[in-house]
Amino acid sequence: MNIHPSPIVRTPPAPPPFFDHAPPHHPVRDDAKLAPTEDLDREPDGVPHSVVGLTALFSVMLAVLVAVVFLTGGTAGRVAAVVLAAVAIPTLVASMRYRAQRDRDHAHPSR
Repeated sequence: MNIHPSPIVRTPPAPPPFFDHAPPHHPVRDDAKLAPTEDLDREPDGVPHSVVGLTALFSVMLAVLVAVVFLTGGTAGRVAAVVLAAVAIPTLVASMRYRAQRDRDHAHPSR
């Protein structure tokens, strides 16, 4: 007696239901649907985000450097820390202001 197991019949999954209406339209993806004052290409605050990140990074690094020099040095170290802070802070601010102005999106200004 030669008995073969019956093949397993698998039915394909049901197709997704058909929607008779258009798929939702996202105005974010269509420039024609944006309001006149909306622009998705600009950074909302007008300052390039790389400048914000670099300012935070260099500010923390400068603060740590000044604190280490101030705490580990004697009188000369404390004077050097004050002079370093007096020179480095305006230099940092000026260089970041220059970079922000250079990298700012002038074609799409912020509100």
